[in-house]
Amino acid sequence: MGGEYMEPSEAGNDPPAQVGGPAPGSDALRIDIVTLFPAMFAGPFEHSMIARAAAAGLVDIRVHDLRLWATDRHRTADDYAFGGGGGMVLKPEPLFRAVEDLLGIEPLRPEGPPPPCPVVLMTPQGHRFDHARARSLAAADRFVLLCGHYEGFDERVRLHLATLEVSIGDFVVTGGELPAMLVADAVARLRPGVVGLAGGVESDSHAAGRLEHPHYTRPADFRGWTVPSVLTSGDHGAVAVWRKRTAFQRTAERRPDMLAAVPPDRDEARWLGEL
Repeated sequence: MGGEYMEPSEAGNDPPAQVGGPAPGSDALRIDIVTLFPAMFAGPFEHSMIARAAAAGLVDIRVHDLRLWATDRHRTADDYAFGGGGGMVLKPEPLFRAVEDLLGIEPLRPEGPPPPCPVVLMTPQGHRFDHARARSLAAADRFVLLCGHYEGFDERVRLHLATLEVSIGDFVVTGGELPAMLVADAVARLRPGVVGLAGGVESDSHAAGRLEHPHYTRPADFRGWTVPSVLTSGDHGAVAVWRKRTAFQRTAERRPDMLAAVPPDRDEARWLGEL
């Protein structure tokens, strides 16, 4: 998605896989995704809001094949685990080379400085990815997503290359590619201008510590199921109260844990007593 190809300095002549589009402006959020399966990303970022954001120069998502930073003739990126056991482990050498090449930094060493931008490891062992972490990444100029596979990463990648480990939930999928797509999408839409409606992301579920209120559209009566009368009343104040109350009620019923993070205000405390 945007930009010219970037060719790794030590890994052969094939360019990293790209998600197509015109070169973005200098203010674009740059997201580099390193994966064993770059073809998986060919579709998700080429449509809808993210594609429009790339065309407008707001985001620049580049997908890179990890094997391009492997130096043997078979481009080996994984190996057996020390100590035995089933499954393969992603090797540290190509992952370190990939990040260092993409960021244009010297090889990382013990006692040396960390990477200059977030390097995010997609792993079920990571911290739960949430709206706060999405906001933090959206405030950066650039970050790197590393997609795991097989039995995961050599521990030295966790300890000395990654600056953040995130998980999209308490379950395991076949690789880090789908989680990386979700993270990239969630972060990109928080950048100014990506969501067209001004203030649109502030009313999203989780943005203010509450789930979003219900939505209705025409027809007002569908098979006998009608829209709440307050929404067609023209009373904007009453609509605002209804939206706040239904958002709070939905949060209390479905995600009561969110009330601990953002305690109820005076109105919500009264509503809580009525539930």
